[in-house]
Amino acid sequence: MMLIKAALNGTRTLQDHPQVPVTTHALVIAARGAVAAGAGAIHFHVRDSGGRESLHPDDVNSQVQAMKHALPGIPVGISTGAWIVPELALRLEYIEQWMVLPDFVSVNGDEAGFEQVADKMLQRGIGVEAGISSEAAVLNFKRSGRLPHCFRLLLEPGEQEMAAALHTAAAIEQHLTDKLPGQSVLLHGTDLTCWPLLKMAISKGYDLRIGFEDTLLHPSGIPAADNAELVQTAMLYKNGNL
Repeated sequence: MMLIKAALNGTRTLQDHPQVPVTTHALVIAARGAVAAGAGAIHFHVRDSGGRESLHPDDVNSQVQAMKHALPGIPVGISTGAWIVPELALRLEYIEQWMVLPDFVSVNGDEAGFEQVADKMLQRGIGVEAGISSEAAVLNFKRSGRLPHCFRLLLEPGEQEMAAALHTAAAIEQHLTDKLPGQSVLLHGTDLTCWPLLKMAISKGYDLRIGFEDTLLHPSGIPAADNAELVQTAMLYKNGNL
């Protein structure tokens, strides 16, 4: 069954859109709305009390616990992007100190130290999504031997020109011919490529991702009201009603 994962905030701020969730309360409200609209999983970037991205144990424990309490039975995942805590040793130390564990995390194959981050997650029983934004990233994962241990493969070309994004997606796909039967593939774009790549993901039978992390706009070009509206629109595409 095709999954729609709601990516609630990413690196966006309230300056980008007044409904970007950056507090625990706002994240819970946004997540509930996204699930009610049809999302089957939630991905978000943990924030500290000032709204900045964080991997600090206090922030992760608090926000993951709140999300799990609000969404029983819904998988909840977070980002481990290297920019959040650039020092690898400190990032690994923080992860070791998490007491309330997310169901999954995304680990980017183009970041130094991704192998150690993935290993730490797997040791702690946390599912790993392989963040693959380029052919180099998928090759990094394959050479490291970690790709078979990732339950989901995220194809996420970052180019804003569709021809370039399609080229990157195709370059990644050619290295996934030995994908394991239990691994899912999710394809998503950002901003200008978000909706076109979502429709392509549907045509390929891949899982989908949508939310304010990926776009602030309805396909018409009008700003979306919130994450729930974006999920509702993705559901219409998925069901062939748009």
